[in-house]
Amino acid sequence: MNQLSAGSAEFSITPVDSQFLFGYPHVERFSTGVMNPLLSSSLYLNNGNNDIMFIANDIIFVDKASTERARKRISESTGIKEDSIMISATHTHSGPITVDYLSNSNDPIVPKTDPAYLKLMEDGIVESGIKAFNNSRPAEAGLSVADGSGVGTNRRDPSGPADPQVPVLMVRDTESEEFIACMLVYSMHPTVLHEDSTLVSGDFPSFTRDYLKKKILGTRCPVLYHTGPEGNQSPRHVTSSNTFSEAKRLGEMLGTRVEAVLGNMEYTSSLYLGSEQGFVRPSPKKIVSLAFAKQHLDKAVRRLESLRNDGAPSQEIRTAECDWFGAEETVTLAEASGAGSLNKYIQSCLPAEIQVFKIGNWFFAAWPGEVFIEFSLSIKNKFKNLFVINLANGEFQGYIVTPEAELEGGYEASNAMFGSETGEMLINETSRILNHMDK
Repeated sequence: MNQLSAGSAEFSITPVDSQFLFGYPHVERFSTGVMNPLLSSSLYLNNGNNDIMFIANDIIFVDKASTERARKRISESTGIKEDSIMISATHTHSGPITVDYLSNSNDPIVPKTDPAYLKLMEDGIVESGIKAFNNSRPAEAGLSVADGSGVGTNRRDPSGPADPQVPVLMVRDTESEEFIACMLVYSMHPTVLHEDSTLVSGDFPSFTRDYLKKKILGTRCPVLYHTGPEGNQSPRHVTSSNTFSEAKRLGEMLGTRVEAVLGNMEYTSSLYLGSEQGFVRPSPKKIVSLAFAKQHLDKAVRRLESLRNDGAPSQEIRTAECDWFGAEETVTLAEASGAGSLNKYIQSCLPAEIQVFKIGNWFFAAWPGEVFIEFSLSIKNKFKNLFVINLANGEFQGYIVTPEAELEGGYEASNAMFGSETGEMLINETSRILNHMDK
């Protein structure tokens, strides 16, 4: 096996004008300034036989079309195969809208995606990737796992399924030992900040990055933050307020956990690198009738009003608010189904891509969309040293929920466009790829 080489880069995808901050309905939330710059952060790895590239972006979504355009441009400039480039989104709710979501189309407050910002974002992704390739130099890498407990919990049940594991990949120059890149994955919604915040921000992951740069890495070292399966994961139950001070507290907490595993990390300049790709075509779920959807909405509104009148805990009220949002979105889906406009949104997500990178004995599987943590935990129980990156190479126009959540019919299931069987399809195709790569 040949000497490992690596390059990294970060490029700003911060909006240059006021942009609608996407993630919360019914609020005219245009940015009034910048708290944290939004970055496209890249890591390129080459071992002489294969090369791979990770690109993590501080944005709510990078859809399938944007992914394809950016990959093509990077590949044309560098020679890296398009299917060896992974492009993910952190899912911050304090950045510009980048995908026209059908479920929000009836909200008069939510605008369409701004083509000028979309171009800025895609250009930034491409520049970041090309720069990382051009910065490649002899390197060594180390892998470890940190503990993210306490930065968030299961969104609907604080004692419910969660995954505190935070894989950390460190890459440094073989001669100077200067850090080239830090990459981590954590399964948690970056939603400390809510609709009353009008400053552009990457939410708590931006503060994790700041902490690591200031304490350990140096300001020139890119930090790639990928969000793992976070469909039902949230900081809601561990925050005392939806403020930047809380985002900073949680971000720095995660930073200290990463810092704690760096001291004993072992580095090697000889690593196997591999990548494989697969696809699935999930079927859309059966959309309820418009009459049923409206009854569901009335029920959600009544429950929310009752909790507010009874002075219920803020976390319980917030869950009910989200269920109300989801019930409204169910009405939108039912109307679109009746009008025949649903299919174009479904087709924009298909085929759904699954991508697996192997680094040494570690595997990083990339899944599109927002997937419930149970599916990730299930496949991790079957394969050692596997970690799942969510919101990668596309999206699903909604959540991928468990059968139990589908029956319960809460917020996430209410706006899902694909059925709960999609999770098992992701697991099965990923398992096929992993079994092939392990031969």
